[in-house]
Amino acid sequence: MLVMGIDCGTEYTGFGVVQSAGRELKCVAAGVVKLSARDPLPDRLRRVFNQLAETIAEHEPDVVAIEEVFYAENAKSALKLGQVRGVAMLAAAAAGVAVAEYAPLAIKSAVVGYGRAEKVQVQAMVARLLKLDTPPEPPDIADALAIAICHIHTAGTLQRQGAAAR
Repeated sequence: MLVMGIDCGTEYTGFGVVQSAGRELKCVAAGVVKLSARDPLPDRLRRVFNQLAETIAEHEPDVVAIEEVFYAENAKSALKLGQVRGVAMLAAAAAGVAVAEYAPLAIKSAVVGYGRAEKVQVQAMVARLLKLDTPPEPPDIADALAIAICHIHTAGTLQRQGAAAR
C-alpha cells in the first residue's frame, strides 16, 4: 500500500508518501509547500494544488489521507484552512485517488499511542517508525507522514477485522 499524507496549513502544507510492505514502513517522499502571506490567496492555492498534483502524479499513491480541521484561531483562519484542504482534496480527486480523513486525536493515537501527544513526540515516533536518521523538519512534514502512517495502521486493522469476521 502506498499512502500520501497531507498536513494542510496556510503557511506550510506538508506532504509525505509512505509505503507499507507487511509490517515495514518506508518513507518514499516528503516535503513542504511553503506559502507567503504576502501572495494573494488564489496564487497560494494554485501553488499548493500544483505541488500536490505533481507529487501525486509522480508517486501514484493508492490513497491520500488528510487531517480533519480541528481548530482555528478565528473564522477567517478556519475558512483559509478549509480552502487549502479543498485544494488538497481536489488534487487527489483530479488524479482519481481516494481521500481519507482523520481527526488529529486519531492520528496521534495511531502513531504515538496518545491522542494529546506533543509535536516533538510525533516527530520522534515518525522518525522511529520510518527508520529515519533525524526527525522530519519542519513539523508539518512529520505530521503529513503521521497522517499516512495512521491510514496504513487503520486500513490494516480494518482488513484484519474483516478477515477475522469471515
